Amino acid sequence: MKVVLFNGSPRKGGNIDLLIDRAVATLDVAGQDIVRFNLNAMDIKPCQDCGGCEKTGRCVIKDDMGLIYDAIREGERFLLASPIFFFGLSAQAKAMVDRCQALWCGKYLLKKPLPEGRNGRKGLLLVVGGMKKEIGIQCSEATAKAFFRTISVNEHETAGFLSIDEKGAVLDHEEVIEATLKAVARLIGLGRVQE
Repeated sequence: MKVVLFNGSPRKGGNIDLLIDRAVATLDVAGQDIVRFNLNAMDIKPCQDCGGCEKTGRCVIKDDMGLIYDAIREGERFLLASPIFFFGLSAQAKAMVDRCQALWCGKYLLKKPLPEGRNGRKGLLLVVGGMKKEIGIQCSEATAKAFFRTISVNEHETAGFLSIDEKGAVLDHEEVIEATLKAVARLIGLGRVQE
């Protein structure tokens, strides 16, 4: 099963980075085919709302999104991970999501949704933020839901964690690491988490 990971954090060694490393270890142990995108290191231009994708379902901008489109078409499990910035996904994650307008056009205008594949398609949103209010998780979840439904992921889970701000502070929260690993295990259908 192909698992596609989107790291929307700009901070190397940050909380999202650390959680993704642990998620990858779980996926490796389970023998999954993993495609990992560090969105901050990629050339992804913002959506220009040019309408170029409306008749073809294909974006006219040529950049690293081509790699992401291919992975989305081939993937069956998707993990979108981002810090919470100003009550929402990071700019890196949001730029990638916005560029999925081409896939939205394919699904809703051209009536050509992405096929669900042999194992179906499922998603996981992983967000970490320093604030204490749930609105950051809720706003991020709303954007992620639109993204997941656009790429024919009709079932997803949200794992959101608050009051974790300092770089690496997630390592002091074993319950967050454990909850993340359990969510990843559910994403791929593992009965138990192997550490």
